[in-house]
Amino acid sequence: MKGICSNCKKEKEVSSSGISKGLCHYCYKKLIWKPKKIICKRCGRELPMQAKGLCKGCYTSVFHINNIKAHNAKKEHNLDFDSYKQLTAKCVICGFEKIVELHHLDLNHKNNSRENLIGVCPNHHKMIHNRDYRKEVFDILRSKGFKVPDTYLEKESKAASQ
Repeated sequence: MKGICSNCKKEKEVSSSGISKGLCHYCYKKLIWKPKKIICKRCGRELPMQAKGLCKGCYTSVFHINNIKAHNAKKEHNLDFDSYKQLTAKCVICGFEKIVELHHLDLNHKNNSRENLIGVCPNHHKMIHNRDYRKEVFDILRSKGFKVPDTYLEKESKAASQ
């Protein structure tokens, strides 16, 4: 029934009986309605249900993770999702496939050309950013045909001569 909502004072469809008497649908959901709490099938916590017996976080990670990855690849690296998946299919050094991160070969995060991006596992990514192992990993990359910066050679030769 059309009427004026007792909360927002706007003319909308309002309920004429029950707990929501005099409230529009939006105000009822905002003020009175509480979502049903369930034990999430995935994480086991008692939280409001999103859909399919999952809490909001689990539902998002199960059904929308590729959308989130695509959005992040476009936003952070200006890559389409197919290119991102291709680059992060496996580590170019060891072939590990489960967790692969993008690395900028020239260490310039604004240079997002495909020639500058490689997929590396977390171990090798950490080694690249660690001064003690960088030369070893860069030598492997160079032997596989990647263009890597020679800046570490200059820095190490200066350090050795001192």
